[in-house]
Amino acid sequence: MHPQLTTYITLISTSGVLNLFLCLYVFLKRHNYTDIAKFFVFYTASITIYCFASAFGLLAENLGQMKFWTIIQYIGMPVSSPLGLLFVLHYLGINVTRKKCLALLAIPVASFIMVATNSFHHLHYRIFEVDPVLGAPYIYQEIGVWYAVHGIFTFGCMFFAFLLMLFQWRETAKAYRPQLIALLFGQFVPITTAFLYLIGATPAGIDPVPMILWLSSLLYLWAISTSRLFTLMPIAKDAIFNSINDGVIVLDESHRLIEFNQASKNNFPKLNKTMFGRNFHEVWIELSGNLFPLKLDAASSQEVKLTASQSEKIYQVRISSLENSKGLLIILTDISEVKRLQLKLEHQAYYDELTQIYNRRAFLRQAEADYGAAKKNTSPFTVLLIDIDHFKRVNDTYGHDVGDQVLVHVAKFFKAQLKEGAVFARYGGEEFVVALDGRTEKEAEELANGLRRDLALHPLVAEEKMISVTLSMGVAETKEEAGETLSQLLNKADKALYAAKQEGRDRVCVYVGSRETVN
Repeated sequence: MHPQLTTYITLISTSGVLNLFLCLYVFLKRHNYTDIAKFFVFYTASITIYCFASAFGLLAENLGQMKFWTIIQYIGMPVSSPLGLLFVLHYLGINVTRKKCLALLAIPVASFIMVATNSFHHLHYRIFEVDPVLGAPYIYQEIGVWYAVHGIFTFGCMFFAFLLMLFQWRETAKAYRPQLIALLFGQFVPITTAFLYLIGATPAGIDPVPMILWLSSLLYLWAISTSRLFTLMPIAKDAIFNSINDGVIVLDESHRLIEFNQASKNNFPKLNKTMFGRNFHEVWIELSGNLFPLKLDAASSQEVKLTASQSEKIYQVRISSLENSKGLLIILTDISEVKRLQLKLEHQAYYDELTQIYNRRAFLRQAEADYGAAKKNTSPFTVLLIDIDHFKRVNDTYGHDVGDQVLVHVAKFFKAQLKEGAVFARYGGEEFVVALDGRTEKEAEELANGLRRDLALHPLVAEEKMISVTLSMGVAETKEEAGETLSQLLNKADKALYAAKQEGRDRVCVYVGSRETVN
């Protein structure tokens, strides 16, 4: 055997052994790796078949053996480039559906069939014979139509994978760049060799690509053993940055816009890449019509209400510094639904469902605060307890639906008549309560009588009937007695209300100590 041929076989076999080792090593440790490992296993397995078949092909002694080993080569060689592309796509975090994976393998499968049946149609090789000068196992070939299709597809897969990784360089953290370098050169070596082979710059009659694949294998082996390929892999910025639900805007040290994610674009449709390099304050005014509410020189957080596309949204805006940089991250979290739910729950907790006014809990919370302030300022504070006269009779006569209408009628009337500063609530059942900050019991008594008389003049119209509504009221003013609480004040108003009922209803009674005065 010619020494040069021995060298070729040795190099090709070395490539095959290294790829077989990589294939088995990753396969046996696949449970320790991410899903990318399975793509690498199939990729190296296809290269292993390609290399060993090439080595055995160089041992062929006649045309029949050369054709046989060429067919075996085409079991692995055509699929290696699309499998390498799938490996790179997965490495960069780019999802590929199963249908697209199968579509990528359509041409390689067709290439195998074309080579296996080439003697019948000569679409892959127009001529495939022993080189008349060099002899076996060197091949003299003239390519056919399908060989061109196969070559373009194979070269395209490798070149596209190389470009994808090259474009990813700036987006890759320094910790992951050694991996990327290994993969870049792992793709660059066979691309360059295949190109030189196609232009006739390599030894005649022999495929040089398997001879140099050992170099790619060493690079992959280094990446696995030293830079923890598969266990630590860079996820493409688009796969993580643009999948975040929060809007993320990146500014440089001069507060100029340099990046934003898809969520930011969704929140602000006017946002686009032509704004890169512009001062963020200008950009924000253009996007929202308002000045940016936070300072850009410190970590801060604030709720911001914005109106866009005729809909109001509330964002939690946070600013933080970029690690190892003077730039800033502005994170916008849409909390509109949370706020709506919060307001709904607060409304249910503090508002009466029927009358849509304060309930007893909300009244006590607000009145306690006002009462405490009134005591501190030594200003008068008065409460009215109100009861709808003969309410049970209304329910028994007209039904509970009309009874509910009476309650709503009284609530609407009082809301319309009471001035700002009065705290009005449904106290329970047919009882209502009013807290009057800054009013004396005499002023409260006059107000109560006015409300009572006006309501009697505005009966409820229900079921084609006029239902007159009258009220009994108890009035109590806080005195300068030490330690009197709101509860004690309400208790005094309740005693005055009881006296009003005892006196015949439809009247106002003022608490004056051991007795009550009725008007």
